[in-house]
Amino acid sequence: MPTLASIVLAAVAGGVLATAAAALTLALSASWISRLVSFAVGALLGAVFIELLPHALELGEAGPVMATVLAGLLAFFLLEKLVLWRHSHGHAEHRADADESLHEHALHAHGGGRSGLMILIGNSVHNFCDGVVIASAFLVEVRLGVVTTAAIVAHAVPQQVGDFAILVHSGFTKARAFAFNMAAGVATLAGALAGYVALAGMQAALPIALAVASASLLYVAVADLIPSLHRRPEPMETAGQMLAIALGVAIIGGVHLVFEK
Repeated sequence: MPTLASIVLAAVAGGVLATAAAALTLALSASWISRLVSFAVGALLGAVFIELLPHALELGEAGPVMATVLAGLLAFFLLEKLVLWRHSHGHAEHRADADESLHEHALHAHGGGRSGLMILIGNSVHNFCDGVVIASAFLVEVRLGVVTTAAIVAHAVPQQVGDFAILVHSGFTKARAFAFNMAAGVATLAGALAGYVALAGMQAALPIALAVASASLLYVAVADLIPSLHRRPEPMETAGQMLAIALGVAIIGGVHLVFEK
């Protein structure tokens, strides 16, 4: 399959299909949402340390690649701080994490949490960046693209569940919330196409692009998802979380081995 066709197919899976899957998971209990978040953590960490970073180091020099990862992590930290600071002006809002607390937060937070407009804007920007990550991975090789797409879908589903719940609490009907979230999912395709156009003829830039992609996925796992899992410190819950994380890593590792043969 041509590279561009693979990128388009993966972007649709990463954006639109992830939104549809998230809508189906809304009927699941809160404990299953927590398992999805844990699985997403494993998939993201597996994609970064099994595929993305090794490929970036293989294609480029270690110094610039690792410096880019560090700079990327700090940049995402500052960007999130800026967004949170902006949201704190005008009404008391805070970022909702994608786990069982999302449902409780969406139902009980004063003022309905983040406004529906900010949810959609933030979701669209996030999806656009995911699309760029997918394109940069496929431009290196198909295996890397498949693994990266799997990791993105894994974390997009619980994220979409949380956004959907907050949109409904903000006054959207379920049908309207689903339609807007689906439209925001199209931004993944836009990002993938933009990434392909920008990077297709710039092989020298691919190590840096993969380093930025690594920083992006690593930040989502460590700064956004893992803290939400600490809200349930019970031993049995922790054991379940560890199993789901291990499953996420194992699936990424399995895909790596299958494509390596």
